[in-house]
Amino acid sequence: MSEHNSEEKEASMHQHHASAGGEQEEEEIRLGFVVSEFHRDITYQMEILGREHAAFLGAKVVRTFYVPGVFDMPLAVKRLLELRNPQGNDEVDAVVTLGCVIEGATEHDEVIATHAARKIMDLSLEYGKPVALGVSGPGMTRQEAQERVDYAKRAVEAAVKMVKRLRNLTEEVEESEESEEA
Repeated sequence: MSEHNSEEKEASMHQHHASAGGEQEEEEIRLGFVVSEFHRDITYQMEILGREHAAFLGAKVVRTFYVPGVFDMPLAVKRLLELRNPQGNDEVDAVVTLGCVIEGATEHDEVIATHAARKIMDLSLEYGKPVALGVSGPGMTRQEAQERVDYAKRAVEAAVKMVKRLRNLTEEVEESEESEEA
């Protein structure tokens, strides 16, 4: 990851979108990726698709944390959700997990996928931020996992939509409270 000077960071913090009422500023969405290195040939493709889709949606991947496997994702997700920038603000608005759990000879894949998904969901609720599940499986063959690399795009889209919708909800609540005070 390359370092940008503070002016570039400040400039990239906002995007401008035209609306019926004129110019409306929308804060850029900052994503953290947690990517499994297990089955890296597949997760590499997922990562590339996820990055491309984030850029298409106007979001920026500001941190990428590589973990040995899907089982290791919850701790990495937690760390990304706890990160603060030098100004003391949250570094990421949402986290996207990318990985695949391929079926083996035992039910190990089901145990890993179930527990990782549950803990990832728990972290989202604990920190009040979207954590998108871009993990395919369990019960898949390698071929089926390859065919599902687009789960990365779905996860990025879910994370971006949730950040936007949560921001809108916060704005609506603040406007409602202001109008009640007036």
